[in-house]
Amino acid sequence: MNLTLDPEGFLVNLEDWSPEALEELAQTAEIELQDQHREILALARRFYEEFEHSPSQRPLARYIKLHLGPEQASSIYLMQLFGSSPAKMVSKLAGLPKPKNCL
Repeated sequence: MNLTLDPEGFLVNLEDWSPEALEELAQTAEIELQDQHREILALARRFYEEFEHSPSQRPLARYIKLHLGPEQASSIYLMQLFGSSPAKMVSKLAGLPKPKNCL
């Protein structure tokens, strides 16, 4: 696949996202995807469709808590899956724009 990424590794064209693109983005980020990752990424894409912006950390956690429960919404759980900046990595892997307040 030949994805066009910005300098931070986010998709330039959101329409380019696909399950195959996800695999490539995860490989680039050195994340071995598991069902837990895919579940969070699907929610992030749903959040984007619903609110028309990428979720920052707190809104992402609230949305996850609402749909999956408090264990999956904890910062520790999300950091174990997605590293030190979960909202940023979730958006990157989900093919969404960089959240507004992420550095």
